[in-house]
Amino acid sequence: MIDKSFECFDVTVDDNVAHVVLNRPHEMNKMTRSFWNEVPEIVGEINDRALARCIVFSSTGKHFSAGMDLSVFEGHGLGVAPDRRTDRATMMEADRHFIRSVQNCFGCLDSARIPVIFAIQGGCVGGAVDMCSAADFRYATSDAFFVIQEINIGMTADAGTFPRLCKLIPEGWVRELAYTGRRLSAPRAREIGLVNEVFDSQDKMVEYALMTAREIAEKPPVAIAGSKEMINFARDHSIEDGLSHIALWQTGMFAQEHLLETFAASQEKRQPDYPDLQPIRRKM
Repeated sequence: MIDKSFECFDVTVDDNVAHVVLNRPHEMNKMTRSFWNEVPEIVGEINDRALARCIVFSSTGKHFSAGMDLSVFEGHGLGVAPDRRTDRATMMEADRHFIRSVQNCFGCLDSARIPVIFAIQGGCVGGAVDMCSAADFRYATSDAFFVIQEINIGMTADAGTFPRLCKLIPEGWVRELAYTGRRLSAPRAREIGLVNEVFDSQDKMVEYALMTAREIAEKPPVAIAGSKEMINFARDHSIEDGLSHIALWQTGMFAQEHLLETFAASQEKRQPDYPDLQPIRRKM
């Protein structure tokens, strides 16, 4: 378990499923500075310590998230302290690294070795689109909508929307949404492949998301990790590169004992008992 409380999220783990809930409905779950720091911390803990086999993100209140809190733009802005803002070139060079660190706040969802599912109700605006586009897949309520809000406030979305959305939906839709700042409704989002399913109520959606996560958690964790690795690699590489990569994976990580457990459980009419992933060591 994660033995810590968070300002923007409630985190529980049950049946090998981590449920991460945005918990500031009175503020429309806007993304404060704490939000940006907590996402990679939570996902990193679950992933590195092998605390769960799947993660579900859901929210509270009328809207999933209204996007970036304006307080984030206050003060000295990006990655350079006020007393060092004397040279534009050195300032911008440092800011580039800061923007990359912001992008990595959501990149952790994509790079996690376990699947990440989003359950979205109401507005999914601005940075929330960046966030949910990094998930493995998404569900939505019928009243949900998606907005690339950055264009409406005079900036270009920079935390992952364009690189990821262009892999998820037709490019023409990305361009229309990016240039106009229009709302994309949940039914249309399902039609073009951004969400897998649309639900009449938030309760039904979250229940289904958790059920799906538990179903995933019953599968062999190494095979799930391998599947996510291969899907992500195939997305970013050629077919031939993908075939070569999976050949190397199978050569090194083909788990015959997990197959034998599957066959034994089937014969004995019981649930298979697969080992959890091992924690990841990040330090010497």
